[in-house]
Amino acid sequence: MSTEVQTSAEYIHHHLQNLTYGHLPDGSWGVAHTSEEAKAMGFWALNLDTFFMSLLLGMAFLLMFRMAAKSIATGAPSGLQNFCEWAIEFVDTSVRGSFSAKNNLVAPLALTIFFWVFSMNLMDLIPVDYVPHLMGALGVPFFKVVPSTDPNATFGMAIGVFLLVLYYSIKMKGIGGFLGELTLQPFGKWGLPVNLLLEGVNLIAKPISLALRLFGNMYAGEMIFILIALMGGAWAGFSVGHATLYGSQVLLSLGWAIFHILIVTLQAFIFMTLTVVYLDMAHQEHH
Repeated sequence: MSTEVQTSAEYIHHHLQNLTYGHLPDGSWGVAHTSEEAKAMGFWALNLDTFFMSLLLGMAFLLMFRMAAKSIATGAPSGLQNFCEWAIEFVDTSVRGSFSAKNNLVAPLALTIFFWVFSMNLMDLIPVDYVPHLMGALGVPFFKVVPSTDPNATFGMAIGVFLLVLYYSIKMKGIGGFLGELTLQPFGKWGLPVNLLLEGVNLIAKPISLALRLFGNMYAGEMIFILIALMGGAWAGFSVGHATLYGSQVLLSLGWAIFHILIVTLQAFIFMTLTVVYLDMAHQEHH
C-alpha cells in the first residue's frame, strides 16, 4: 500500500479494488497496479485475491470436516466432532424442511454452500486496514480479503446453482416437460408468448437474485467498515477530545461487527436455503 497521504475517495477506492491479473495495455500479461489498468483488462481478467481466498477457505472447510471424520469417537467426542455433528444435523434439518424429493446430492451441497459462503463472509470481520497494509508491505498493490464482496464470486456460485437447476429440471421432466413449463404455464397454449416471458423472467431471476442479494449485503457491510475506519482517521486530526473520539470509533466498529455477525450468518443461510428450494422446484412436475 502506498505510504503517500490519500484522500477519502482514494482510500475507499483502494480498499474496494481487487488484485486483478490480465492483459495490460502495453501488450504484456501481469497484475494491474491502478484501477484504470484493471478496467482496461476487460472481461477475461482474473481477480487473484477472490480466487485465492475462495480456494483457501474452501480447502480449510474440507480439511476441518475431514479431520473430524478421521478422529471420530463414539465415547467422549471432541469439540470439533461436536461442532461438525451439530452442523450436519442443522443442515440436514433445513434440507428436510425445504426439499421434498429424493436426491443424495442436495444435503452435501447445502452443507458445502453454507460453510463456504459463511467462511467467505466471515472475512469481513478482519480489520479493513490490516490486510491492505500487510500486502502493501509485500509489494502487492491491492487485496480484497472478502470474496463475497466481488460479484464475480457471487455470480459464479449462483450460475453453478442455476446449471444444476436446469440439469435436474430436464432430467426429472424431460426436455418436453421443461419446455412445456416455460411455454404453457400459467395461461395455457393460447398465452404462449406471455407464458414464455413470465416463466423466462422467473427462471433467469433465480441466479440473479442469489448473486445480487449476497453481493449487495456483503459489499454494503464492507463499505460501512471502511467508512468507520475513514471516520476514525479524520477524527485523529483533532487534538481536543481525541481519546473520546477514538473510543467512539472503537465502539462503532465493535457494535457494527457484532451486528454484522448476524448478517454474515444469515446471508449464508439464505443462499443455502434458496439453493435447496430452487432444486426442489426443479424436481417437481407440474401438470
